[in-house]
Amino acid sequence: VNFKIKILLLLLLVSFDIQTVRGLWPLPQSISRTPERFSLQPDAFYFTYGQLSAAQYGCSVLDEAFKRYFPLIFPDYFHKRKLMKLEGRRFLITFSYSSIKYVTHYFYVSDNLSVSGSRATLNAESVWGALRGNNQIYYVNKTDIQDFPRFPFRGILLDTSRHYLPLQSIFKTLDGMAYSKFNVFHWHIVDDPSFPYQSRTFQTCLGAYHPMTHVYTQDDVQKVISYARLRGIRVLPEFDSPGHTASWGKGTVNLSLSVDPCYRGGSPSGTFGPVNPSLSSTYDFMSKMLKEVSQVFPDSYIHLGGDEVNFSCWYSNPDVRAFMEKMGFGSDFTKLEAFYMEMIMNITTALNRTAIVWQDVFDYHEKIPQGTVLHIWKGVPFSYQKELAQITKAGKKVILAAPWYINHISYGQDWRNYYTVQPLNFTGTEEQKKLVIGVSAEQVVIIGQLTNCCLLLRPRGCAAAERLWSDEKQTTSVAKAYPRLNAFRCMLLRCILYIYVHVSL
Repeated sequence: VNFKIKILLLLLLVSFDIQTVRGLWPLPQSISRTPERFSLQPDAFYFTYGQLSAAQYGCSVLDEAFKRYFPLIFPDYFHKRKLMKLEGRRFLITFSYSSIKYVTHYFYVSDNLSVSGSRATLNAESVWGALRGNNQIYYVNKTDIQDFPRFPFRGILLDTSRHYLPLQSIFKTLDGMAYSKFNVFHWHIVDDPSFPYQSRTFQTCLGAYHPMTHVYTQDDVQKVISYARLRGIRVLPEFDSPGHTASWGKGTVNLSLSVDPCYRGGSPSGTFGPVNPSLSSTYDFMSKMLKEVSQVFPDSYIHLGGDEVNFSCWYSNPDVRAFMEKMGFGSDFTKLEAFYMEMIMNITTALNRTAIVWQDVFDYHEKIPQGTVLHIWKGVPFSYQKELAQITKAGKKVILAAPWYINHISYGQDWRNYYTVQPLNFTGTEEQKKLVIGVSAEQVVIIGQLTNCCLLLRPRGCAAAERLWSDEKQTTSVAKAYPRLNAFRCMLLRCILYIYVHVSL
């Protein structure tokens, strides 16, 4: 689908010093400046919609963006009562297509920002492009910027199973993502330690740390989706199986039938392993759960996991071994996992959703439906480059995460390690490299907590952000990147602090 949306932004810009110019991050594809300078007072800065615009007041994405950006540009001028009276702030927009309810992977977000005289003009191909263009630093020099992302999928994974994170922490992460031009919030919402998602189908939180305080209700989930949408961010849910499901069996007896009981000495040991692929009730449960997920989360993708399956529990269960003999799998448990994943991916396809699965699914030679995206999460450069070559040679789309686990413990200016990664540095044709649709920076908070999950995104996540957005040839120098990143990090901290200290009052 080719949505052509032209946005004309009439914007007068406030005076900043050269350090703010250095804070431009990620670096645009093309930027040119002249010494000619302009200045502006807050009272002269205003937004409005153009007469020919298909969008008018009531377009929630842009209306909220106007309100959000004004106090960030003029923090000393802003207060709530004043904001409510901002009737005439001029922001002229012309559309050739109606506004869009949710962000999807189809939308291209190129933009062109030109600052001259007392106005700035922003041309973008979508409403989401307008949001990305708004993130440009506010210039006072005569400036022309042409910009578009290098990869369409620019994600951050946040793990809320190992450490439950309150909504405000998730919101802060989303704000930081928006300013860094990330566009996918990969919500690793459940895992072995806990299952905090409150299912409306099964009326349970399964294995939450606490059924009242450490859960995400349906209302909570909708708040996250709405908050992300207003910032041009998709919410990609992950319900990993058949492994990483230990918490599923803890929640309620009638659902634990779908989770494999481990055996010791011929009797159940009281512990649970992966989902049991031999039971028809497993697929009935997963069909209902995935149907609910597809209804709750509007994104066209669902992440199904499929990684790190421990076969020991299956091996200990005589019923599972009997099923494998019946199916002709012998003692090859990878074939049993392949059987399960093929069933689950087919369920997802029937729900009109596209599956994302971890690389293990490809490595076990499973039958992967057309359009399924493979997610590479493990290995040193040599191994993940080899994996990239193999998966793309098979014609599959890929997301690369292996070099961007930003929760790892390290010291010093470790952002340099993430900044110098070359995601397309593997053996393959140009057509193969086009199948790498993006990158996900993994914030698996195993060692992290509420106090440091946002800090890990800055500057580590910022380093990944520029690699995903900018021209790699223009962003090879760590030394040249450092002044911009340092200024951007300070600005980012001020912006997020300001939002929560002032706007939320």
